[in-house]
Amino acid sequence: MRKQNNIPPLSVWEKTVKVEENSAYWQGVPQVKKMDVLPNKKPIVVELFCGCGGTSLGFEMAGFKIALGCDIHQPSIETFQYNHPHTSTILGNIKKISPSLVQRILGNQPVDVLIAGVPCQGFSLNNRKRHQGDDRNMMYKEFIRFVKKIKPKCIVMENVSGMKSVGNFVSDIEKELSEAGGMEVKSQLLFAPDYGVPQKRKRLFFIGIKNKIFDFSKIKKTHGESTGKPYVTIREAIGDLPSLQSNESKNTYDQPPFSEYQKWARAKSNNILINHQAPNHPLATIEKIKNTRTGTPMYPRFKQRIRLAWEDLSPTQVSGGIRPQFQLGHPSDCRGLTIRERCRIQSFPDNFEVKGGIVQARVQTGNAVPPLLAKAIAAALSASLHSA
Repeated sequence: MRKQNNIPPLSVWEKTVKVEENSAYWQGVPQVKKMDVLPNKKPIVVELFCGCGGTSLGFEMAGFKIALGCDIHQPSIETFQYNHPHTSTILGNIKKISPSLVQRILGNQPVDVLIAGVPCQGFSLNNRKRHQGDDRNMMYKEFIRFVKKIKPKCIVMENVSGMKSVGNFVSDIEKELSEAGGMEVKSQLLFAPDYGVPQKRKRLFFIGIKNKIFDFSKIKKTHGESTGKPYVTIREAIGDLPSLQSNESKNTYDQPPFSEYQKWARAKSNNILINHQAPNHPLATIEKIKNTRTGTPMYPRFKQRIRLAWEDLSPTQVSGGIRPQFQLGHPSDCRGLTIRERCRIQSFPDNFEVKGGIVQARVQTGNAVPPLLAKAIAAALSASLHSA
């Protein structure tokens, strides 16, 4: 009998091991939900890789019309449809979707802004398998394919800050997008707290506009040293939400809002609290959170998994892979955050409902662009469009 080599299996953290895909990815024929395209004076937006719709919500807040959202993640499209009921959607792999399909759905209306939050896991500094050769790093070329055919007036592409540390990738993408769109595309890192988001989230934005050079300084900061208005803290963001024990849920507020941010978040909620259910933790996890000082990691190997501190900002909220555990501990309760608390930290208002259950809702809220950050970008683009 031949002796077998005693070679240990490769760890899932090895960069050569292909990343497992989320089981909620739709790999079949793209599914279209077409809504009527009504006469409209607002600038038209199409968002590819839309996720649950954080960027679209921000643009909607700034007066844009969201005409279509497209994503491969089924729960994200369910959330997007629920919160944008008059918007067309495509559920499917972008590689199987043609720009002409988008144009047919829109009735060949011209597109003012084409947006993409292309997959970023291969660049993410929070990804232990981060490497330049990750297949997902090339998905921006799918966006370029749509830019060439749809010919929008403006383009916006978002990715993680880690992209800047990978060779000449950023300058190459600027060049390729500029050539595809017939416009000069530039990029800049934006810090979410500067725009009212209670989270230390940095994101890289590529922005271009026809016949102009977009001026990033026109994106108006609302918070921070230069504005005289301090950043929004965790207490100001979630301190009014009801206390919970493990696996407990509540659907009503038990105190009035005590910060400007809370008043804004609750303005359209009709006093109904949604997505506020605590994770169901084993006793060992409850004890782990209880014995962790606020502002410090709960697990030594995972520095981004901290117990939040009331008077600080949140670290970057992440999706946490395809079956994410809770990332952040509550400052006072011995539990992980609810989806509503994660939404607050991302600047989603309380009337925004996330579908798909707690695990897939973590994926959605971790991948989202904060709506208040998107709103600031949209306002600057709107001013440029109207002055063109």
